[in-house]
Order: sequence, then structure tokens, then C-alpha cells
Amino acid sequence: MTTLVMAAHGARNPEWDAVLDGLAGRVRRIRPGLPARLAFLELSDPPLDRVLAEVRGPVVVVPLLLAGGYHVHIDLPEVIARTRPDAVVAGPLGPHPLLTDVLARRLAAAGLRPRDAVILGAAGSSDPAALAAVRAAARLLSVRLSRPVTAAFASAGRPGIAEAVAGIGAGPAPRTVVASYLLAPGLFHTRLAESGADVVSAPLGVDDDLARLVWHRYDEARQGSSRNSRTMASAASGRDGSESAPVKIS
Repeated sequence: MTTLVMAAHGARNPEWDAVLDGLAGRVRRIRPGLPARLAFLELSDPPLDRVLAEVRGPVVVVPLLLAGGYHVHIDLPEVIARTRPDAVVAGPLGPHPLLTDVLARRLAAAGLRPRDAVILGAAGSSDPAALAAVRAAARLLSVRLSRPVTAAFASAGRPGIAEAVAGIGAGPAPRTVVASYLLAPGLFHTRLAESGADVVSAPLGVDDDLARLVWHRYDEARQGSSRNSRTMASAASGRDGSESAPVKIS
């Protein structure tokens, strides 16, 4: 039996921890016969290296991260290479239509109107591929909403969220609405809330579609059908010492 290990970043925010615990519970309820563990790269407990050391038998690690970047390409390979180099690692959660479904529901709950301008607000990264993945998620949301959606970032990446809000606010749309492309409340969601937007939706949070997406990535990794699925040993060897490795964003 192959164990699912969900690898989240971690935070010093009890509300953030509670959301991740709730999401892990939803994941377990979908397939109660399969072992599923939640672990963290830093700040929260239990740490990923300890959980991996405890798991017996095959393991698939699914990053609870919406795009690639430092944590997917550097942190995760370093931890797993020294603890479970036999592990198979799935790609990050996004972009995916299931995430689009969740985003659309959060926007509807926030009161999105037909003439509102929409920004997809993400954490950001120094990795161009991670920024491209967020922009791909914005395109999926644009198709769903039948209106333009601009990707903007709370940390690294252009445009910054305040810049995007100011630019769109100068246009003809009556309101600017930010779709929070974050898993849980925390520092980056606070930055979205303080961006000057008229409305900011809730983070993705605890959701059945998000839980199903975790298992979808698990299945992809097990079947070897995803370009992003690889053993951690090969991932580490492919990134170590690379000049294009992203810079860590705290």
C-alpha cells in the first residue's frame, strides 16, 4: 500500500494550521482505506523529514503548493533526498480546472458582479516557471468567468498586487475584485486584503474539489503519467548547483 504524504509549507498562524488540518481530513475521507499523512517543510509540526522516516513501504509526496518555485525545486528535494530517496513526488497542485472551480465558488460567495474586474492574487516566486503557472491559472479562471483576469503577486513577481489593483482601478470597471489564490489565511492573504481592492475572496481553504485534486496528483505520480512526477533523487540531481535555481522568498 502506497502512503500519501501531503507536504505543506508551514506557518506561524494557528488559523493557517487549522485550515491545512481540515484539508488533510477531507483528503482522508475521500479514500479512507489508504494511509495519508500531513507534514510540513518548516514552522509547523510534524516536520516532513520525521514523517517520511516513520512511513514504511512506498510513498508518494504531493506538495500542497499551488505552483513550483523554491519549495518545490529546492526544499523538497533536499529533505527527501536525505530521508526517502525512493519517494515519488507529484507536481504542484496548480494549475488545474478543479482549482478554477474552487476559485469561482469563492468569488461567488464574495459577491462577484458581472461588471467587476478580477485579479488572481498569488503569493509569488522568483522562479519564472512558477509565475507562468499562476498566469495559466488566471487564464483558466478567465475562461470560466468570461472576462479578463490579471495575475498579480503578493511577494516576488510583477505586477505586484497593489500595482495591479491601482492600474485596474483607474479603468472603467466599477469594482476591482481579487480572487485569493492561496490555500489559507496568513501573511500573503493579508497583503491581498490590504491591496486597495474593493473585494477579496476567501482563500481556497477546506474544499472537496481541492481534496480530490490531491488524490489526482497522487494517482498521476503513481502511474508515471505526469511530466512533473519524478523520483526525488533525479529531481535533486537536476537542480543542485543550477544557476537558474530560484532564490528563496521568506
